[in-house]
Amino acid sequence: MTCEELFDYYEFFALGIAEEPEMSEIRAHLDRQCPLCAPGVRQARDLVALLGTSPATAEPPARLRRKVLALVSEPRRNWGWVLAWAGVAAVAVIAAAIFNVRDRRDSAELARVTAESAAERRELDRINEALAILNEPEAKQVVFGEGKPQPPRGRVFVDPRRGVLLLASNLPPAPAGKIYEMWVIPKSGKPVPAGLFQSAADSTALHLLAGPVDLAQTGVIAVTLEPAGGVPQPTSTPIIAAAL
Repeated sequence: MTCEELFDYYEFFALGIAEEPEMSEIRAHLDRQCPLCAPGVRQARDLVALLGTSPATAEPPARLRRKVLALVSEPRRNWGWVLAWAGVAAVAVIAAAIFNVRDRRDSAELARVTAESAAERRELDRINEALAILNEPEAKQVVFGEGKPQPPRGRVFVDPRRGVLLLASNLPPAPAGKIYEMWVIPKSGKPVPAGLFQSAADSTALHLLAGPVDLAQTGVIAVTLEPAGGVPQPTSTPIIAAAL
């Protein structure tokens, strides 16, 4: 096979998933130090190294985020299937990025893809933390918004060791100049800021506060609509209030 015929298989060779006869053909070209295939495979390996640092238990975030958010309308269950289903992701994430850059190999494009990959890994880390809370048997679950004519509705999970996970639906994106802010409200004392977030275009939201939480002293998990940038104390009536 010619170098031109093998061009589209460099990344699959670097991933170790090329099929025959392409796998053997590329090896033969490399053995004879082919001036086109050798640098092409080297560049493909560099790209895979950049994109291949995603956690092993991760799924492309758009699909996994929809799966997780779909759980807001389901009862508490054994979430082990979610982690098992998510275990196919590393190759999927890498392959998706490879297809995006296969024909655009200049340095600016590679820098852009590297930045996107880093952002994707951060999102995958966040969703893996959310899955860990969902699978934690000690996490307390509270349903909010049931029976209201105009929700948002969803669930809050509070785990003493891992933190607070909010899954919401029917929560429209905050208007310009505004942002949603979550609060951990103790049984006595002032509300504690618990992070800013924006809902998606489909009015779903996933927000995570990582870190230990004193479940015994926590009374309510709330969400208010605040000025962009957040505030140290709530300035509006809670849109969501999940009493523990």
